[in-house]
Amino acid sequence: MQKRGQEPTSRTNCHPPASELAELAVDHLRANTEITTWAFTWVSGKSGSIKEQGLTAAPSYRAEKEWGDGIRGLSLNAARYALLRVEHGPPHTKNWRPQVLVMLNLDAEQSVKHPRLLSFTSQLKAGKGLTIVGSVLEGTFLDKHTEAQQAEENIRALMCTEKTKGFCQLVVSSSLRDGMSHLIQSAGLGALKHNTVLMAWPQSWKREDSPFSWKNFVDTVRDTTAAHQALLVAKNVDLFPQNQERFSDGNIDVWWIVHDGGLLMLLPFLLRQHKVWRKCRMRIFTVAQVDDNSIQMKKDLQMFLYHLRISAEVEVVEMVENDISAFTYEKTLVMEQRSQMLKQMQLSKTEREREVRVRL
Repeated sequence: MQKRGQEPTSRTNCHPPASELAELAVDHLRANTEITTWAFTWVSGKSGSIKEQGLTAAPSYRAEKEWGDGIRGLSLNAARYALLRVEHGPPHTKNWRPQVLVMLNLDAEQSVKHPRLLSFTSQLKAGKGLTIVGSVLEGTFLDKHTEAQQAEENIRALMCTEKTKGFCQLVVSSSLRDGMSHLIQSAGLGALKHNTVLMAWPQSWKREDSPFSWKNFVDTVRDTTAAHQALLVAKNVDLFPQNQERFSDGNIDVWWIVHDGGLLMLLPFLLRQHKVWRKCRMRIFTVAQVDDNSIQMKKDLQMFLYHLRISAEVEVVEMVENDISAFTYEKTLVMEQRSQMLKQMQLSKTEREREVRVRL
């Protein structure tokens, strides 16, 4: 029997052991998924061992936050606002760049026939501008909707592999010809539309039973011309380099003939921005008649490239009149177009007169 005022020899009657407090705390955590700050502080203040168990148990029972699609809704609203603000008029000459619609061919298993076409697209675009990857399935949508979904998944997977940033659009049409025409007309949204069509050169185009015969190819060329769009045709595209390859040396040759355009110079310039083509040199070959002043033509073309901020070697190839007579009719039209482009570049009058002397 203890005397009055003397502390008890055991603390069992005053406080439970630390192990029992730990068990109570764990039971409390299991029963309640939400842990308030004051409860956690009270438990941790009683015993160091309880504090350690509380720290390990709290993250396991923390309530998950559900944000919903709020971020996605804000992104869609911002995209809509930006599209409405984009002007529908043609861009300035200096700001023009190819917004590409890539036409892909699919095999019987809905796989892409020419994957290197997407490699070339990623090298040309470098993740900038608009890229729409399109393809056509022949048939009706009610019969081909499952195959269309599988084909779209295959195209998206290949775009991810080739690092092609863009959109996928697949059309089911009664004929391959009509489907490609629909893509050329309706691909894109508002001002975010393509101005260039990229496709592979048709294989076995002389065969009538080919799914992409010469007639479909010619009709696609006509549709692109009617839509006032540029057309890029990649021949032997399966031999094009992949994104992992690097050229340590080489030349990109451009044959700038009479019926030319600035796109022939812009394409190799854009390719050289990619790591694959960065170390390649750009050479421009232009054609002149024997009685032309080749030296002056070379100087004028070099000045023209200087104003376009394109670094390239210039070579003038002289040809006899019979070889180039078929192109002489277009000289006047080409010079008028080039003069209009130089005015849009906001050059001075003296600089424009110097550029007009380029007779190609």
